[in-house]
Amino acid sequence: MILALLVECGIVLSYAVAGLLLMVIGYGVVDLLTPGKLHELLWVERSKNGAILVASNLFGVAIIAATAITASADHFVWGLISTFAYGLIGIGIMALSFLVIDALTPGKLGDMVHGETVHPEIWVNVSAHLGIALVMAAALL
Repeated sequence: MILALLVECGIVLSYAVAGLLLMVIGYGVVDLLTPGKLHELLWVERSKNGAILVASNLFGVAIIAATAITASADHFVWGLISTFAYGLIGIGIMALSFLVIDALTPGKLGDMVHGETVHPEIWVNVSAHLGIALVMAAALL
């Protein structure tokens, strides 16, 4: 019984680390797509737009990872591999959506994160991030 609990704790820890790594990668991608250093933008400039953008990315990645875990619940090793693979695909598509929205709208989207007020375009990106995550989640189930 204790051994089974330890095994299950190891599985949960493994999935949690995979999810955390994916969110760190997602944060890094947002950092690459926005001008300046994202950590300074968030913690020094206290950018609401930057925070909303990062939060939607992290939440989207978490939705994809959680769904991938659920879809592969009976196969631990395959579950880890597929969770990481689907998470990376989701991050890539979210980054692509940011670039597509940037190409289709006036100005530079990356610059909006430096605005002092919440910019309407941030909600377009939030919708894209969460929409992509939900579509991928539905495809996984």
